[in-house]
Amino acid sequence: MHRLGGVGLAAFERQQASQRSFATLSSELSQAQVDHLESQLTQFRTALTHFAKTHRDSIRSDSKFRHAFQKMCSSIGVDPLAGPRKGGWWEMLGMGDWQYELGVQIVDVCVSTRERNGGVIEMGELVRMVGKLRGDESGITEEDVIRSIKTLQPLGAGYEVMDVGGGKKMVRSVVKELDEDQGIILAEAQLEGGRIVEEILVMRRGWTYERARAALENMLLRDGLCWLDAQDELYGKAYWIPSAMRWNE
Repeated sequence: MHRLGGVGLAAFERQQASQRSFATLSSELSQAQVDHLESQLTQFRTALTHFAKTHRDSIRSDSKFRHAFQKMCSSIGVDPLAGPRKGGWWEMLGMGDWQYELGVQIVDVCVSTRERNGGVIEMGELVRMVGKLRGDESGITEEDVIRSIKTLQPLGAGYEVMDVGGGKKMVRSVVKELDEDQGIILAEAQLEGGRIVEEILVMRRGWTYERARAALENMLLRDGLCWLDAQDELYGKAYWIPSAMRWNE
């Protein structure tokens, strides 16, 4: 019994020693892998930094080049244009002031048009008006505006991009939520150049006249998002939604 117990104890000790050896080897391999990864990341950052510095002017001024650069970076999980305005990529690319300026111009357009559209503006219209304000209508894209609006959200002013269906987007600049019915009305109004009547919602969406009338009246009286035409030639009464209309300014 004593001899067998000794053999068992020796076998146990050998097993423990083997486990310690494997643990040590695993730790060494893990550390080597970490060191290799850190080396690769350092090389990648150096290469990306060199590329960004070399093409900084193109990234700032050429929208196609800027978004190709962003797409390349996002495909590997890097967003060099995100983060705080000061320091890091923002300073190196000189994008901090550019993004800040764009944000101020977006606020300018949204505030100046709020009286007529109730704080909701169609994305294409916003892009066009911001481009005109900058004196470069081809240099700003929808992606630029969306990115800039995300930086405005912490201000708590209600700036938000809304998808109203059919690939259409609108920008809200007031602190209030649009309900589902209002989103549908905005989408239909865009198809009609800003004009909407109860009959369109009944025929296309299968609403009852009561639902259509209540939703439109809420947008008119409660939210101030539309105008009433009480002398419409076809239906007697129509609603015009400024945020779904095209303006020549």
